[in-house]
Amino acid sequence: MPPPFLLIADDILGGFFAIDGGGLTGARGKVHYFAPDSLDWQNLDSSYSDFIGFALSGDLERFYRDSRWPTWREEIAGLPGDRALSVYPFLWADGPAVAERSRRPVPIAELWNLQQDTRRQMRGAG
Repeated sequence: MPPPFLLIADDILGGFFAIDGGGLTGARGKVHYFAPDSLDWQNLDSSYSDFIGFALSGDLERFYRDSRWPTWREEIAGLPGDRALSVYPFLWADGPAVAERSRRPVPIAELWNLQQDTRRQMRGAG
């Protein structure tokens, strides 16, 4: 039995990209984005090849326009690939713009676990 999805990438704010193996909405094999500001999977309706093209030469400025702040480049410059920024108040919570929130580096796995646990609790699924 194939897994429900396969994680293929993550971003600096705890967003995750995955290929649907049948556990997400949309056609199997399509790339989805787990958005840290909604804790929902968004069907990008793109293939893995399309995703790679997007990651290397797509309009990342537009995709992340609401998630960046003036000093983001300097702030993440030395961050290792297994880390992301934990933002507080959390991005899924009401609060000020990301530039005005507290940010600190944490292991990406820690952020994934926190988001998945919170998502389950918010949806009432054990």
